[in-house]
Amino acid sequence: MTVEASSDGMILPALPPGDGRLADNIAFFGRALRKAGLKIGPGAIADAILAIEAIGIGSREEFRAALAAVFVKRHEDLPVFEEAFRLFWRSRNLVEKMIAMMSPVVRDASERERVKPGSARVSDALFAERERQAPVREEPDIEVDARFTASEREIFRRMDFAQMSAAEITAAKRELSKLTLPFDEVATRRFERSARHRLFDPRATMRASLRSGGGLMLPRYRQPKFIHPPLVILADISGSMSQYTRIFLHFMHVLTEKRRRVHTFLFGTQLTNVTRQLRHKDPDEAFEDCARKVRDWSGGTRIGETLHEFNRLWSRRVLGQGAVVLLITDGLERDGTEQLETEIDRLHRSCRRLIWLNPLLRFEGFEPRARGVRAMLPHVDEFRSVHNLASLGDLAQALSGARSRDADPRRFR
Repeated sequence: MTVEASSDGMILPALPPGDGRLADNIAFFGRALRKAGLKIGPGAIADAILAIEAIGIGSREEFRAALAAVFVKRHEDLPVFEEAFRLFWRSRNLVEKMIAMMSPVVRDASERERVKPGSARVSDALFAERERQAPVREEPDIEVDARFTASEREIFRRMDFAQMSAAEITAAKRELSKLTLPFDEVATRRFERSARHRLFDPRATMRASLRSGGGLMLPRYRQPKFIHPPLVILADISGSMSQYTRIFLHFMHVLTEKRRRVHTFLFGTQLTNVTRQLRHKDPDEAFEDCARKVRDWSGGTRIGETLHEFNRLWSRRVLGQGAVVLLITDGLERDGTEQLETEIDRLHRSCRRLIWLNPLLRFEGFEPRARGVRAMLPHVDEFRSVHNLASLGDLAQALSGARSRDADPRRFR
C-alpha cells in the first residue's frame, strides 16, 4: 500500500491513479464531521480512504454506506452525517438548473425545503473556514435602540435544540449543568428528631432516661420525615425523536448527578434500563455505555408494549413513595391504541404525578390529531413542551411543585 501527504500534511493512503483529489476530499469531509460534533480522528479518515479503495467507486449509496460505517460511531450522530453527506457530496443538478432557467414558471418561495435537523452544525463545519478567509467588508455604523428588543441570551434559551450548531449544543450542555433543580418533598410514615415541641416521642424519652439510670426524664419530640420523591424518566429514542436524543441524554445525566433516586428507561420497540449507565461522572462515558446497551436506536415506536413491560416488571420497584414520572415522547404510536390507553391509565394510577414532555408542542397551533396522542392525553397530569432551554427551565420549576395552567392537558382535549 502506498501513502501520500494531503494538502495539510496528513499522511493518507494513496488511491489508484485517476482518482484525482478524492483522498483530500474524504479527509476534508472527515474534518468537517469532527467540527460538527462527531468523534473522528486521523485513523478513521485513513480507514475511510482504505474502505473506498476496497469497494471502488460504484453507486452513490455504496459510497455513503462505506463512509457511514467508518465515521458514525453513535446512533445520535447519524442525522448529522446524513445532512453533511448530502451537502458535501451533492451533485450539481445541471439538467434541473437548465430547465429551471429556461422555464417561464417562477417557483414559489413556499415550496422551499424545510431546514433539517443538524443542518446548522454541518453548515458551520463546512463553510466556517471559507467565511474566515473572506475579506472583511466595511459596514457603516448604525445606532440601534435595543431597549425593547430580545437579548441574545433570551433568543438562545428559546432556540430549538434540533437547529442548534455544534457550538450552541456545547453551550446548551453547559447551561444544563448549571440548571437549578428544586424538587418537592413528600412526607413519609417515618419520624425524625425535632427540637420543636409538637409530637411527644415516648420511646426516645425512655431511652434517654435509661442512660441516666431513670433518675432524670427529659421529654423528647419528633416530626414526620420528609424526603424527595423518586424521579422516573421514560424517554423515547425512536426515529421521530432522534434529533433530540443527544441533548435529552445530557439532561438525564444532569438529573442523575444532582439527585439520588433517579431511574431512567429508554424505549423504542423495547424497554431498556440505563440507570446504572448514566451514573458515570463523565457524560461521554455514560453515553457510550448507553449506546452499547440499547439495541433499538432510531427505530420504530411501540409505546403501549413498552409501557406494559414497565408496569409489569418495574412499577413496583421504582414507583413507591410518591414517585414523579417524566414521559418524553411525541406520542406517535405505530400499533393500536387499546393497549396504550390501558397501560398509560395504569401508569397514571401508580405514580403521584405523570408529566408528559412532547417536542411537538414547539409548533404553534398544535392539535392532538394522532391516535396515540388522543389516547394518552386524558391520563396525564401535565402536558409540556421540551424542545429548548426555556422549556427545561419551566420543567425544573414544575418539579418543585409549581403548577401552571399552560401545562393543563385539558386545553387540548
